[in-house]
Amino acid sequence: MNQEMKSGFVTLIGRPNVGKSTLMNHLIGQKIAITSKKPQTTRNRIQTVYTEEGRGQIVFLDTPGIHKAKNKLGEYMVNAAEGTLRDVDVILWLVEPSNFIGAGERHILEKLRKVNTPVMLIINKTDTVKREEVLQAIDTYRREYEFAEVVPLSALRGENTEILVDLIFKYLPYGPMFYDEDTVTDQPERQIVAEIIREKSLHALEEEIPHGIAVTIEQMKERKKGGIIDIEATIICERDSHKGIVIGKNGSMLKKIGSNARFEIERLLEHQVNLKLWVKVKKDWRDSDFLLKNFGYRGEEE
Repeated sequence: MNQEMKSGFVTLIGRPNVGKSTLMNHLIGQKIAITSKKPQTTRNRIQTVYTEEGRGQIVFLDTPGIHKAKNKLGEYMVNAAEGTLRDVDVILWLVEPSNFIGAGERHILEKLRKVNTPVMLIINKTDTVKREEVLQAIDTYRREYEFAEVVPLSALRGENTEILVDLIFKYLPYGPMFYDEDTVTDQPERQIVAEIIREKSLHALEEEIPHGIAVTIEQMKERKKGGIIDIEATIICERDSHKGIVIGKNGSMLKKIGSNARFEIERLLEHQVNLKLWVKVKKDWRDSDFLLKNFGYRGEEE
């Protein structure tokens, strides 16, 4: 049976906010990566697993967006993204349907020219433009690079995503599965919970703050009686003024973040959740190696 099975690793790359996490969540059929219109939403490489009976397994690495780093957190994120390009069987490069190739895309093209991995160009957000614009975008990018495949799709609406899965399997090597078929992600539950709280903070807060936010889970345990899970988490921000905004007038913002996060965490864990949130200030944590490691942004030694 294994002779017929194909299994391999696929990375999703692209500038921040092109829809990588939305696409991966759609393919897997449940939410693993947090999504937000703000850049730098995905900070760690997230492994999710797509298994199809009788066909094989695709292990997706959703990477942080590749961009010019402004601080140590930025450097960590870019290294995490660029480090996956050589380690995978297929690269999916997501772009928006535009016939202008900007500096961010040119930077990615330079990286792709240094690897021999098959690259599929995914033109996302086709639901936002006319068909002619999609064709122009395909033309523009094809002049720059020899892509294995070009797939226009809408991750948000799930249009053309089955074709993408078929094409990925075409390029994967034959071999046994890496994970059992029930595995959806290698992310520990605590980490997914922390990411959900961070996502709800990103959605609720002003433009100015979100990049400077991290979330740590202090405690997560199920009560012996009643099956309720108690979770205590801390939202870390960089400035005292930010702390006030995160808490809000009479604690209103923190309550909003907490109730939005609790709703989604309960769906994830399929349990009632008692969520307590605290807010702490750690000045300039995004430039501290020690604090970055502390908050789960590990270097490449893993």
